[in-house]
Amino acid sequence: MTSDPVLSVPTEFASWIKRVSGGSARRRAGATVVFPHAGASAASYRSVAAALALGGDTYIVQYPQRADRLSHPAPDTVHDLARGLFDAGPWSRVAPLRLFGHSMGAVVAFEFARIAESHDTAVQRLWVSAGPAPSAVATMPQLPTSDDGLLADIADLGGTDPELLADEEFAELLTTAVRADYQAINRYECAPCVRIRADIRVLGARDDHRVDPAALRLWENHTAGDFELFLYDGGHFYLNEHIDAVAERVNADV
Repeated sequence: MTSDPVLSVPTEFASWIKRVSGGSARRRAGATVVFPHAGASAASYRSVAAALALGGDTYIVQYPQRADRLSHPAPDTVHDLARGLFDAGPWSRVAPLRLFGHSMGAVVAFEFARIAESHDTAVQRLWVSAGPAPSAVATMPQLPTSDDGLLADIADLGGTDPELLADEEFAELLTTAVRADYQAINRYECAPCVRIRADIRVLGARDDHRVDPAALRLWENHTAGDFELFLYDGGHFYLNEHIDAVAERVNADV
């Protein structure tokens, strides 16, 4: 697997937008933008970004209420979150964009794509990973927001070391971030008819007990372009075990 890179702050972007410079051998026009899952920091996606950067410059966005945005207020809605991320820099200068969002990051990336397209910023492809389709979110049970409920839900999802969850300081920081994200998701609504022009590629796991293949196929309703679905072995955080394979697929899809 690709080693973790040093994250830099691109000129003219907010300091909490991180960049991994693309490799010269297979460098492509445009850039890939990574949208983390609920509660995650930009730094936790360094390995993913390093693998994607073999195909070109890769940016990771940072959500409020964590890391270097710990003091930034939580957004009311997913749309507000996406709007703040879009306003964080001159994305049109690094377009066309390939957007990659995992879990909650999938709908954040979708809303970012809608905003980008409305501002004539080219989105080449939207890659969504292990996330429910936008129109399905409002039909799902409300996500927990209490400390105990959050920790139980995080444990159920997997992907976080149980020993870390038992650490009081770590758990406090994590629940602060996840609560902000879950509250935004709980307020999210999107009609089935809302589509983006960009093609949508969906990635998921065969044994994901939260977002199964049937749920992933609903993403086809949200593109006016092409749609493809790719499945991997594993659960909700299958990505951790397939980083290089996923990045190769994204980088090869020109």
